[in-house]
Amino acid sequence: MPNRIVIPAASQDGLNAHLAEHFGRAPYFAVVELNDNGEVANVRTVSNVPHNTGRTGQPHDVVLGLKPNAIIAYGMGHRGISSFQSVGIAVLRANANTVSEVIAAYRENRLQELTEGCHDARHH
Repeated sequence: MPNRIVIPAASQDGLNAHLAEHFGRAPYFAVVELNDNGEVANVRTVSNVPHNTGRTGQPHDVVLGLKPNAIIAYGMGHRGISSFQSVGIAVLRANANTVSEVIAAYRENRLQELTEGCHDARHH
């Protein structure tokens, strides 16, 4: 079971944060670390790098720097999915509204692999 999970979040509310609708447009990422028993050991929030701000980096780079074993999102582009999978990061489809709910689904093995990328960054 992966021990560090990154989830696009709409706020900095930790486990209570609602998921952002799309990976690349998320204002934040919740980083959830699970212990060897699969229980939540730590939760922190990091800011995303906005797409067209002239700053260096992209959401992809932010997440790679967090060294996750899995990403749980409603959707992301096909290039993001294949890029993460190519370095051994599982990309799973979110099936709930809050970070806490998707972590529970993850722990219960109720999430499916996200295989098809979005064509529109504003929906899930």
